[in-house]
Amino acid sequence: MAGAESISPPIESRADLIEAMAKGSKPASQWRIGTEHEKHVFHTDPLRPVAYEGPNGIRALLDGMSAATGWQPFLDEGNPIGLWDKDTMGGISLEPGGQFELSGAPQPDLHATAHETAEHIRVAKEVGAPLDIHFLGLGVTPLWSVAEIERMPKSRYGIMAPYMDKVGTLGTSMMFRSCTVQTNLDFSSEADMVKKLRVSLALQPVATALFANSPFVDGKDSGYLSYRSHIWLNTDNDRTGMLPFAFEEGFGFEQYADYALDVPMYFVLRDGHYINVAGESFRAFLKGELPQLPGEKPTKRDWNYHLGTIFPEVRLKTFLEMRGADMGDEKSVTALSAFWVGLLYDEISLEAAYEMIKPWTQAQREEMRREVPKHGLATPFDRSNLYDIAAQAVGIAEAGLVRRGIRNAEGKDETIHLAPLEETIRLAKSPAERWLDLYRGEWNGDLTKIFKAAEI
Repeated sequence: MAGAESISPPIESRADLIEAMAKGSKPASQWRIGTEHEKHVFHTDPLRPVAYEGPNGIRALLDGMSAATGWQPFLDEGNPIGLWDKDTMGGISLEPGGQFELSGAPQPDLHATAHETAEHIRVAKEVGAPLDIHFLGLGVTPLWSVAEIERMPKSRYGIMAPYMDKVGTLGTSMMFRSCTVQTNLDFSSEADMVKKLRVSLALQPVATALFANSPFVDGKDSGYLSYRSHIWLNTDNDRTGMLPFAFEEGFGFEQYADYALDVPMYFVLRDGHYINVAGESFRAFLKGELPQLPGEKPTKRDWNYHLGTIFPEVRLKTFLEMRGADMGDEKSVTALSAFWVGLLYDEISLEAAYEMIKPWTQAQREEMRREVPKHGLATPFDRSNLYDIAAQAVGIAEAGLVRRGIRNAEGKDETIHLAPLEETIRLAKSPAERWLDLYRGEWNGDLTKIFKAAEI
């Protein structure tokens, strides 16, 4: 909220940077599941992107969601750009091209996560229907170029977009026409964080392959199964990637802080306004040498904002954020959380996954990351391909969920939420490959049909 950053305590020492992440450590009894998902928005009459203003715009959708939920709007230069629930601290936010994101509240189990997602989608569809606003569950919008999608009135995006054009070739595609699902999970200690980060980094390309769901761009077959993942390879190498240093001996919170210090900044928030510091050094900021704020040193809030502008395949804050999956249908949203909870929240499964990835070299991990956007589960790996690794990982996750033993009111355990992945393994085809079969077959190349088929 405007002015809130002024009361954030100052950074007194380098230890404060480390503490900002380390303070997230908590006992397993307090671990929670956070699920975030982004949805493309579109009109059907005629088929087109949704603008911010107007009687049927994104602003009207936010107003309707606020009235339906009681969630409070938050503003940027007077414009509503999201909602927040003061009781749970969950929220809705707008991505640069109007993608509608639920940042779910921390949930105790996967059943609660599934209920939260279902309820959000129910309300969003109910509010959106009279506005002819619909929601699309794909990793990249299949028809419209960046130029055809209106920019939302969020000040930070006015800073980020020009910078993206300087440091990569597809950064604005990431901003304006991609959608992801993200799972946020806890750790108990520095050692637990390290183990979970290594496992999740190594297996992130596997998640990308399993959830690949963006084969189309600009009205045609892109040549990729996850064009969204390809976009991230061409966004900004300073702040993306597989974090090879995380696998080095001695890695911990301190080494991640050092990495984050060297990632160029985007902005500083002061009195509710974003100050453009794109490309500047946080190290210089620590010394009071930021040209835009001479003599001023950062607060802890500034550091937390900076940590949130780093985009590796797994991001460390006070929890770990899994960032490798394309958006899909409602069940696939919870399936992503089920995959990672099964792998990381059961000690036996975590150890099994760690033993699986431990022999992999940096070169293998990087090659997997490069090839997965195009080849998905067929990506060559060792003497086989990624399908075998994916099937093994899903099996490990399933066993972990069984051991958790958490059942819903019907007596079903959390493994029910792995159903979309089990279908992908059974068919040996990702969602993207199934869309391609339709596109090349009964749709006869007519991509407008996907807006009905993939509507959430």
